[in-house]
Amino acid sequence: MAGWDAECRGGAGAAIHLGPPNVGAGRSVQDDGSRGPGAGTGNQETSKYECDRAVAHGPSSEMVGPNVVFDVMPRVGAPVQIGLIETMRARDGRVPWLGGHLARLKASLAALGAPEPPGDLADLVRFAVGTGDRVVRLQLTDGHPEIATRDVSAEQAVHVVVASEVHKPYPHKTTRREQFGRALTDARRVGAHDAVLVSAEGFVAEGTAWNLFWWEDGSLCTPAEDIGILPGLGRKRVMEMTDVKEARVPVAALAGRSLFLTNAVRGIVEIGVFEGAPVPRDPRTAELSFAFWPD
Repeated sequence: MAGWDAECRGGAGAAIHLGPPNVGAGRSVQDDGSRGPGAGTGNQETSKYECDRAVAHGPSSEMVGPNVVFDVMPRVGAPVQIGLIETMRARDGRVPWLGGHLARLKASLAALGAPEPPGDLADLVRFAVGTGDRVVRLQLTDGHPEIATRDVSAEQAVHVVVASEVHKPYPHKTTRREQFGRALTDARRVGAHDAVLVSAEGFVAEGTAWNLFWWEDGSLCTPAEDIGILPGLGRKRVMEMTDVKEARVPVAALAGRSLFLTNAVRGIVEIGVFEGAPVPRDPRTAELSFAFWPD
């Protein structure tokens, strides 16, 4: 960790800022939409994270305080910056598909012409994770990395509604997530856990922080990537495990289907209620869920 500066300061939540020594300011950490009802609402609120790791200042480490909240949005009067984010799941101190997360991040940096960080991001993630099961959020803004961790939420079947917010293409995982924040806020306002967005052409696209799958007769389907969705690593994992058909369908085509969502934090989570109607369960979903996480 030599050459990096990390801090953990007092506050109502927690995060670790990692960057070149004495560079970067505190920022608010956006929620990934995976903590269930009553949690932070995307860009609307500051997510709370528990800081339980020692932090490094060059070659030495010290605990500065028990908690921290950093604001990832630019300060008033500062130029607007776009950050790239990766949200990961650590299991027993190891992040499955860490290489895939960092490869996607690097590809987005190149596509957007953004600067790369000066250090080894894989080492920084491993340092922040420690041991046990955690959710890890890595953000890069102008070449400066931030890492925040929190506990893993218990999973249960979720209630999902269709968002009134029209989906706009989101090929890179950036902090420009206003459409998802609004959709999530609206969903929770009506008592749902989350929402799925629909494209301007009327095709089901993606959730606020996840990809959608459904069983259609003998086939497993998911919205086509060319609709403009973010192809998540959870989606990729499911497509490695079984044959999946990419489709362009209206919301009406999902009626009566067995549905589930995926991302690299939550794995596979069944949708229990969709647009107010109970969703039938399919035993094949449980089989995929059991095999989702690598040994």
